[in-house]
Amino acid sequence: MQSTRALKDRVFLIIKGLAMGAANKVPGVSGGVVAFVAGFYQEFIYSLQRINKTAFKLLFNGRFRSFYRYINGKFLSLLFLGMIISYFSVSKVLDYLIVNYELYVWSTFFGMIFGSIYYISKDFSAWNRKTITAIVLGAIAGLSISFLDPATENDNLIFVFFCGIISVSGMTLPGFSGSFILIILGNYVLLLVDSVNALYDTMFDIFSGNFEFIHNEARIRMLKVLAMFTLGSFVGLVTFSHILNYILKHYKNITLATIMGFIIGSLGVVWPWKKTIYKTNFEGTLVLDSTGKQIIANYQRYLPEFSTQTYIAIAYIALGILIVLGLEWYGKRTRQQKT
Repeated sequence: MQSTRALKDRVFLIIKGLAMGAANKVPGVSGGVVAFVAGFYQEFIYSLQRINKTAFKLLFNGRFRSFYRYINGKFLSLLFLGMIISYFSVSKVLDYLIVNYELYVWSTFFGMIFGSIYYISKDFSAWNRKTITAIVLGAIAGLSISFLDPATENDNLIFVFFCGIISVSGMTLPGFSGSFILIILGNYVLLLVDSVNALYDTMFDIFSGNFEFIHNEARIRMLKVLAMFTLGSFVGLVTFSHILNYILKHYKNITLATIMGFIIGSLGVVWPWKKTIYKTNFEGTLVLDSTGKQIIANYQRYLPEFSTQTYIAIAYIALGILIVLGLEWYGKRTRQQKT
């Protein structure tokens, strides 16, 4: 019975990782919201915060089991396994759905984020001038980001490292979409499409016994970019977790209010009724990525007309809210079982 429950917990952890990974890949959606609503956000931040000087001492002294237990290794490894699987599978399905059913996908995400606002606010009782100000400022910041014009692509390795630090914020700061920030910084395609494709092609070549890629300067450059982005993401993940752990401990109500504001502001990013604006050059010609896809520059939002399509989209918004309520129910049930 106990082993069955342990296996079930492992499977659910991987599923949580799948959900976080898929959310992180979609511009405007934050993986941190999934962690927050599913009830494992604080454990996630606490576990990352354990990657510190003590952890590295244990690692360098060869005390691998102690290191694994100290950083809550089972939790983190299964969660990240789910994210990696998601990156190469679930996120690909999402890419397809966004291309073919864009309105309904955005409607579902809009509903999920709207539902997460209810989830966070329902138990929040520390309403005062400071927390209300924090909510307003967080909402303004989140909304302002959604209307920024994107920069041009930049593969400078120092800038790529900085992109890694910033983009991973979506995992630690609910409502702050790392992938949308990458669009604003101009490097979404470079870091989440081109470099990943380069890694995939390289792995395929290695397993095929073909090592000619080592003479391919463009491929090697892409792998360096991916390595620097990964390093920046790791540094950002650990750094943000330490900062958030501190402010959650000392300024919990203001932090939660700010997070709530970010999530409210992110509704502008995932507003379902919008037209995608694709990147063009000075001559007005569409710019394509290495796979031949059009590159997203930003979105032009509009109010919907009353039609069958609009009613279906509203139904998907309701579905998104129900998904969040389901996650909340599951998270509450899991916490009750642990206690």
